[in-house]
Amino acid sequence: MRESQRPQILDAGLRVAGSAEGATITLERVAIEAGVTKPGLMYHFPNRDALMVALVEHAAIQLRRRMISFLSTSLEMASVADRYRAYIQAAADGENMRAEWALWFQSAYWPELEAAWTRQLEPWLTMPDETPAAQRTRLLTARMAADGLWAAQASGVLRPSAADRSVILAQLIDLTREGEAE
Repeated sequence: MRESQRPQILDAGLRVAGSAEGATITLERVAIEAGVTKPGLMYHFPNRDALMVALVEHAAIQLRRRMISFLSTSLEMASVADRYRAYIQAAADGENMRAEWALWFQSAYWPELEAAWTRQLEPWLTMPDETPAAQRTRLLTARMAADGLWAAQASGVLRPSAADRSVILAQLIDLTREGEAE
């Protein structure tokens, strides 16, 4: 039985999304990058819409794997602050940052892509109702700032220096720790 080309196609799609022409993700460009024929790609993804949703799922799963690597416990045992710290660190340190950002940006115009991101990130970023208001505000502020750092690094627009990025990340992590029992 022949191994599925789906993973290599999705990885190729992320490379296309992260390239200088990332906003133009076509079946042809992804097929060429993956080293498959367009009909071979279409066996797995019958149209661009199916490919785009699969690419977002693939990128979000990779982001989730990076977040897991920053946890010292399981997702189920992690506190809301632990989950937010993992998200902040993964967003700031992503290897597919530019591709993820390009796909994230497109989700603003495409409800199916927004839903794909939400499915993967909701378990990480949903706060329990009993989260104190002050902690909720700090965590959301840290997350929003991390999203801005992610966008600046991925887009290259007014990207902070490595030293500034390191300080910003430390401050965001500190913000998530405020109010925790020591």
